[in-house]
Amino acid sequence: MTDHDDTTHLLSRRAALRLGIAGGIAGLGLPHLLGKPALAQGAAATAAAREAAKKAPAGRVVVGITQEPTVLNPLMLKIEVDDGVHFSLFDALFRIGPDGVITPNLAAAVPTQKNGGISQDGLNWRVRLRDGVRWHDGKPFTAEDVKYTLELITKPNFRAWRTAGHSLLRDITVVSPTEIAWRMEKPFAPYLSFLTETFIVPKHVLETAADPNTADFNKAPVGTGAFKWGKRTAGDNLELVANRDYHGEGPYIETLVFKYIPDLTVFYTQFKSGDIDLTGQVYITPDNYKEAKTLPNKVVTLVPRQTIEGIHFNLEKPQFKDLAVRQALYAAIDRAAIIDALYYGVPSATESYMPRSSFYFNDKLPVQTFDVKAARRLLDEAGWKPGRDGIRAKDGVRLSFNNTTTSGDHLREQVQQFLKQSWADIGVEMNIANLPAAVLWGDVWAKSQFDTVISGVVFMVASDPDVTNRFHSRAIGAKGGRGSNTTQYSNPEVDALLDKGTATFDPEERRKIYTRVQELVRHDLPFMPLYQVTAVLGHKKSVQGFVPNSNTRTESWNAAGWSRAG
Repeated sequence: MTDHDDTTHLLSRRAALRLGIAGGIAGLGLPHLLGKPALAQGAAATAAAREAAKKAPAGRVVVGITQEPTVLNPLMLKIEVDDGVHFSLFDALFRIGPDGVITPNLAAAVPTQKNGGISQDGLNWRVRLRDGVRWHDGKPFTAEDVKYTLELITKPNFRAWRTAGHSLLRDITVVSPTEIAWRMEKPFAPYLSFLTETFIVPKHVLETAADPNTADFNKAPVGTGAFKWGKRTAGDNLELVANRDYHGEGPYIETLVFKYIPDLTVFYTQFKSGDIDLTGQVYITPDNYKEAKTLPNKVVTLVPRQTIEGIHFNLEKPQFKDLAVRQALYAAIDRAAIIDALYYGVPSATESYMPRSSFYFNDKLPVQTFDVKAARRLLDEAGWKPGRDGIRAKDGVRLSFNNTTTSGDHLREQVQQFLKQSWADIGVEMNIANLPAAVLWGDVWAKSQFDTVISGVVFMVASDPDVTNRFHSRAIGAKGGRGSNTTQYSNPEVDALLDKGTATFDPEERRKIYTRVQELVRHDLPFMPLYQVTAVLGHKKSVQGFVPNSNTRTESWNAAGWSRAG
């Protein structure tokens, strides 16, 4: 194929994409820790009126989500859609707002080196707790619950979601019912951010279970959050009810419902019809944005997210051990066509796993160039030669693999068709093997039982730049590690930098470290970044108090402050 042929093919494909589809705010800057009041969660009203509303919560809000929550114990291995339920049922010691400010939740204050809560060397921590907090079953919340939670996470047989940071705790001491202290084996700068997503569980409930992994608690959890467990209708919805004894603001609604709608076309139709009040993950698809923003009695906004959409390799598969293969596949992607034609220009192209608004974002990474000739040349030079069927092979390994994503995501399915043709043009065979969400995001993803996956991933915790959980070789679950390094990526320099980054508190020094980590990950391509997600969020005007928060993985982070008007 000549240069002219490549260009003509590109233009015709873009045109076909556009024609075929035509039918069919908050920043993440350098986080602050203290010095501001806790973020107001609710709608504008007088304190007296809101207190009265709390005494008599009324109405319900139906949150539409595209996947069924799978894990109700907030400490266990989970998927992002579970977070909406966890934030509503449970509390953490701290929370982080849209502005990156960390404020107290179950804690009475945020410990810092300045106020003495954290020693100057970062090793000794003391946290004061709120008094008068009660579990949903009426039992008092105390420092014993915090100690139990932090110790449970690192028990060898417990299927914890994240152990990074927690594994460094030593000498956890209950000073009093409202104060706890511990020593860190070594300084770990991200730990305060990690604690904003570490929900505290009740000792008195779980310590009696023979195995916390299979405890009854995991089916009907007891928390301290603004909502209590209600009922679950398998395959349809999950219902929570107001906790009238909640220690914080709210709740102002009586019932919070998470309704599962796997098909994204049906999802949007139910938003239009009013069957759902608020769109949760994965929100309104970009192809529906133009119409959605004109719908009566709806509020539709664009909100940048931390989520990075990309194509993830399983680097232990023989096809992908060769960097030249990964580079060639990346060069053969017409990313601009995908963003413009399939996603209507809503998301932003990126080369990093770090969101653009982060203080630590590296804006000097090499920019991917769509170049079919270069892709072919890379494969030729690396010894991947076309066979009789046109598919390249080397040392007995055919350049053929499966690509998997969530069944029913029509835009990703269109991306797959585009990729399949694009890669066929360079002698690569891609087969589509999609799975239901509950299957894909279970062992297939967590234990690296895939070839390639299209996935949106939040790599950071709150606004902290640490990505040990995603890129450190210790975090490869398929090799016995504790973490979410599902690509099985291993680079000794990255490992060393991540270890250094977690022990460094100075923001400028950390920026140098994570700038280099981004350079290495971009070079090594354990995943091919497509774009940073811009979410199209929608809710009825009658739902008040909704506040987007790009520092969390869920739209329901402040459901306690939601209310219904009229």
